[in-house]
Amino acid sequence: MNGSVDPVPETEEAVRASEVPESIGVVGGGRMGSGIAQVFATQGARVSVVESDAAAATAARKRVADGLAKAAERGKLEEDSATVLERVTVLDDLTLLPSDVELVVEAVPERADLKVDVLTGVESAVSEDAILASNTSSLSIAELGAALREPGRFVGMHFFNPVPPSKLVEVVTAPHTRESVAHRVRSWVRALGKTDVVVRDSPGFATSRLGVLLGLEAIRMLEEGVADAAAIDNAMELGYRHPMGPLRSTDLVGLDVRLAIAEYLHSTLGERFAPPQLLRDKVAAGELGRKTGRGFFDWS
Repeated sequence: MNGSVDPVPETEEAVRASEVPESIGVVGGGRMGSGIAQVFATQGARVSVVESDAAAATAARKRVADGLAKAAERGKLEEDSATVLERVTVLDDLTLLPSDVELVVEAVPERADLKVDVLTGVESAVSEDAILASNTSSLSIAELGAALREPGRFVGMHFFNPVPPSKLVEVVTAPHTRESVAHRVRSWVRALGKTDVVVRDSPGFATSRLGVLLGLEAIRMLEEGVADAAAIDNAMELGYRHPMGPLRSTDLVGLDVRLAIAEYLHSTLGERFAPPQLLRDKVAAGELGRKTGRGFFDWS
């Protein structure tokens, strides 16, 4: 395998949904990682979720189980939730990843150094035919891939929170990403019942760049007393038909996550992404959104 990009781009018509891989790995079993594991297992894949230790691995399995139970309650599962859960294995060591994994998705926190450590570890643990992907929402795929021996098999797969009902997956291609890799990933996304949007590698890609900018401006408006949080969100939901307002969306993503992305975009794209002081203050106070019970709204 070389790291070159195929010279002729595929046509949209050439991409068709295929079956999901028989075996995949997900590194990081938090809210995003467990959601990614859930959707692949629901479609028949054997999923190995890797966490940092045994306790974290057990917690990751519980998140998947809880997600499947909720899906079953809503009538979204064609199989019994226990049957789907049997396809999910939790591990506490990258070297225990099955030899036949076709795809490994990294879903650890948004820190470049941590992601590089995980991705290089995964590359050493799996076969040379496996595709490696990052669920990063903003970090450069080219820079993360530069640490790999075979960057041609590396791509961004940016899922959205919560993963099971969200329809979009941003497929981020760097100059080194082989066209055949992007094609397979797009076909797997479609097999999950989701829609792929292909974006060239750029800070924040398409969705985070636009979504964070809107969210930061909403926080500045709240900070300046233009309107309260509910009014700002209602204005965007009713006036622009957004399914969720920017402040409630920030609560869902996590204020700490949004701050980290904003700081990265500020450093790469300039002052328009400078985080408002209100965002910094709330993160410092531990008001991180839904996961802590309070952010711009009360979730308790």
